[in-house]
Amino acid sequence: MSSGNNGAERINCFALVTYIPGPLGAFLDDLRRELVPACLPRAHVTILPPRPVSAPTAEAVEQLHEWISKVPTFRIEGGAIEVFGTTSVIYIGLGPGADELRRIHDRFNAGPLGFAEPHRYHPHITLAQDFPAEQAPQLRELAERRWAEYPGERSFPAETVTFVQNTTDNRWVDLAHWTLGAVPTPR
Repeated sequence: MSSGNNGAERINCFALVTYIPGPLGAFLDDLRRELVPACLPRAHVTILPPRPVSAPTAEAVEQLHEWISKVPTFRIEGGAIEVFGTTSVIYIGLGPGADELRRIHDRFNAGPLGFAEPHRYHPHITLAQDFPAEQAPQLRELAERRWAEYPGERSFPAETVTFVQNTTDNRWVDLAHWTLGAVPTPR
């Protein structure tokens, strides 16, 4: 296996994400650090949740290249603060753009990227996870307050997607980056 960040080994765990750009992305990163100071945020919406890949990485990248070139850009809009009941993950639900994300997920969850996911795909923006469960009510309240105070735009264009790989120290490494409907840029 190859090394990831800080000498950690890359593992057979991959995901496909669209990063949230600009002031909204910066706000969400700051909010995540406020809610869970130990996290290393990079605001994103996951399109293919973490999964093993059943083929060489280059084959998975080639498959994504074929599929992504046919996906046009679209807008994603953040909605209300919510909590996944079974995991206590605090997140922002999505309004416009969620249906397109589901379509892309359903199309891309096939071939070397196919995986029987443990939960039904639910597009969202994660704000807090991996914290003591008893802190959930106060963290949710803080997230709701900060989100209500945020004066900026709550939507963003999904123009790019990035294929990422996890490491033994749970850091994600960007492997390939595409502009929707265009040719990928190697990372």
